[in-house]
Amino acid sequence: MKRQVISTIALGIAAYATGAHAQNSVTLYGVVDTGIAYIHNSGGNSTQVKMSSGNLSGNQWGVKGSEDLGGGLTANFQLENGFDLGSGQLQNNGREFGRLAFVGLTSTSYGALTLGRQYDPVTDLLQPITADSYSGIFAPPGDIDNYDDSARFDNAVKWTSPTWGGVTVETMYALGGVAGSVGSGQTWSAAAAYTAGALSVAGGFLHVDNGNTVLSTRGTSTSDSFFNSSVNSAYASSRSINVGRVGAQYVIGSVTAGAAYSYSLYSPDASSTFTGSEHFQNGSVFASWMINPAFQLIGGYNYTKSGGNSSATYHQADVGLDYLLSKRTDVYLAGAYTHANGQNGAGEAQAVIGSYDVDAGAQSQLLAIVGLRHKF
Repeated sequence: MKRQVISTIALGIAAYATGAHAQNSVTLYGVVDTGIAYIHNSGGNSTQVKMSSGNLSGNQWGVKGSEDLGGGLTANFQLENGFDLGSGQLQNNGREFGRLAFVGLTSTSYGALTLGRQYDPVTDLLQPITADSYSGIFAPPGDIDNYDDSARFDNAVKWTSPTWGGVTVETMYALGGVAGSVGSGQTWSAAAAYTAGALSVAGGFLHVDNGNTVLSTRGTSTSDSFFNSSVNSAYASSRSINVGRVGAQYVIGSVTAGAAYSYSLYSPDASSTFTGSEHFQNGSVFASWMINPAFQLIGGYNYTKSGGNSSATYHQADVGLDYLLSKRTDVYLAGAYTHANGQNGAGEAQAVIGSYDVDAGAQSQLLAIVGLRHKF
C-alpha cells in the first residue's frame, strides 16, 4: 500500500513537472549554506564556537515562474522561503515566504510592475556592486544602512524600468495600511544605476516610517526592523529612518574593485526615547581577485561614524576565500575584525561585525567561519 501511495505521488509530481517544462514557466530553486564559526568576544564571553547558517547566502528555497501573455507582456511571480539550516526553523519572524513573495507584469517596452513583499530599489541596484555580493559580514556594523538587506518590505508596489543606454531606474512605495493615517508605516524608495563596460555606478534613497503612535504602535511598519544590534538599538523608537547610498565598482581583468558611501538618519518625535537626530556615516572599499575560474579572494574595509545624539566609531576589516568544487557547490573561509570606541546611545560602543549582529560585550570582535554551500 505504501509503495502504491508513493508511486501515485511520484506520477503526480512527474506530470506537473512535465507540464511546467512544456510551458517553460516554473522553476524550483534554493541554497543551503552552513559552517562552523569561531567568535572572539560574544555577549561578554571571550570565546564562542557554533554552527553558523547562511554565511555567504541566506538558506532558502523558492519557486518562481512566468507566462508569456503576448505582445511583449509577461506575467510573473516569486515565492521564497528562508530557514535556519542548523535547526530547520523558519526565519524572517516565522513567515512561510519571508524572503520574497510577489506577483507582477513585465513589459519589454515599459518595464516591470510587481506587488508584494520585496527588496527596495537601493538593495536591488547597489548591492550587486558591493562586497555584499560575497557575504553580509562585509556590511557596516549592525547593517545600519540596510547594506545587506536586513530589512525587506511588505505591501510594496515596485516599478523597474527597462535598461535605457545602460541606465536602469527603480521606484517603490509600500502601503502602511493604517486607518486614519495614510503615512503611518509607509516606505518609499528610488534608485538608479548605470553600467558602461567595466564601470558600474548606482545611487538611491530609502525612507521608512516607523509608525504613528497615535494610531498604531511605534515599530509598526512595512519595513523589517533596522535595530538588530547594539550599534543602533538605542534608536528603535525613531519616528523615521532615511538612508542615502551611492556606490561604484570597476572590473580590470580578473580583479574587481569598488567603493560605497551611505548616510543614515534616525529622527525622533515626542514619542521617542531619545532627543536629537542620530546619524551614521559609512565608507567602504573592497577588492576581489578571481585567481582562477574556481578560486576567489576578496578583502574589504568599513569605516563607520555615528553622530548627533551619540558618538561612536567603528573600524572593520574583512577577508574571504571561496573555492568552487563544481558549478553548484563551493567551500569557503571568511573572517572579520571590528574595533569600536565611543558611546552608542545606551553606553559604551560594542564591536559588531557586519550583519552577523552579535554584540561583542567588548570594544573588539574577531570572527572566523569555514563552510560549505550548495545551490540547486
